[in-house]
Amino acid sequence: MSGVHSTISGLKIFAVNFGMGVVSGLVMSYQFGTNWSGFSQFAGSITGPLLLYEVLTAFFLEAGFLGVMLFGWNKVPPALHFFTTCMVALGTLVSTFWILASNSWMQTPQGFIIENGHLIPQDWLAIIFNPSFPYRLFHMAIAAFLSSAMFVGASAAWHLLRGNDSPAIRKMLSMAMWMALLVAPIQAVVGDMHGLNTLEHQPAKIAAIEGHWENRPGEATPLLLFGLPDMEQERTRYGLEIPALGSLILTHSLHKQVPALKDFPKEDRPYSPAVFWSFRIMVGMGVLMIALGICSAWLRYRRRLYHSRPFQWFALCMGPAGLIALVAGWVTTEMGRQPWVIYGLLRTRDAVSLHSTLQMAISLLVFIVVYCAVFGVGYYYIFRLIKKGPQPVTELTSQTAGTPARPLSAAEPVRDEENAS
Repeated sequence: MSGVHSTISGLKIFAVNFGMGVVSGLVMSYQFGTNWSGFSQFAGSITGPLLLYEVLTAFFLEAGFLGVMLFGWNKVPPALHFFTTCMVALGTLVSTFWILASNSWMQTPQGFIIENGHLIPQDWLAIIFNPSFPYRLFHMAIAAFLSSAMFVGASAAWHLLRGNDSPAIRKMLSMAMWMALLVAPIQAVVGDMHGLNTLEHQPAKIAAIEGHWENRPGEATPLLLFGLPDMEQERTRYGLEIPALGSLILTHSLHKQVPALKDFPKEDRPYSPAVFWSFRIMVGMGVLMIALGICSAWLRYRRRLYHSRPFQWFALCMGPAGLIALVAGWVTTEMGRQPWVIYGLLRTRDAVSLHSTLQMAISLLVFIVVYCAVFGVGYYYIFRLIKKGPQPVTELTSQTAGTPARPLSAAEPVRDEENAS
């Protein structure tokens, strides 16, 4: 194993991310009770069990194997360690399954009846596998993989720019660029399918995303590249459009029209300026990720992947691109369904708790403080671990061979480095 770098640094980064996810998830459960009591009373019999299934399946699966994966390196047989790693990965996907089943049901609700002002589940398969769920699940899972690949690629590019050209760093960059090359185009296809599904079930959201206010008789819908949607004047100012391309992309036809915002009552329209730009940010980041993958393939063919400094700067700058696209996509999804919390059934104004402004301000402040503390400390250690880079196996295991690693030992090399400096 001499000279061969391990994935121990990656495990440490994963551990910190996992911890931040657990803590932020606990805070979310308090938010349901404090700020969304109307939603909990109306739909708790459906959303509650879905989140419970996530805890009973995904969380226990992850927690049960996470300790062996993190602290059993070089202590258990390699086959067992690989199995536990696969189980943790499976647990994260199962968690994604249940959370997105709940969110997708809120976007395209079905499988229930209404009794005494409350939703009563009737068909759990219909609730879970609602019309938008498959598209949202695959779209989000791919987005998570791409976001991770961008961060890994940026970390490798940063080390290469500093002259740290080791086999482990090259492997990091190579794997990240393969992911960008192969998965980013698939994400575009899945996104197109997701858009067609949204057009069918949430046409007002698509109209707001496109900044499309009205149809003209006999004309196909244009595609607005840029503009400034104006909710008061009911038009998109300074619009730069391509004729008929909107119909081609959204209906795969040059003749069909897309529903316009004026087709819906004012009180049912999403806030177009927000989703118009968040969607374009998401698409722009996606195009850049595809371009990054293509550039990497060309440089790999020319045997210049690890030596091109302009490309390394490109990869470094693209580090947050996946996360930016992911957040912009969620802004589009969530703001695009407004004014509904449960589409067509429960408005946002009816879902919130009846608190005073002072109570809401205090609650929001507490949540902000908690999130800043959790993510501030977490990202501090993550960036320190990235700066240190992958370490040889012999360095990290010679003093602890045969002894289970202690909790929080992931941060010890970082603290040792700081003390030495």
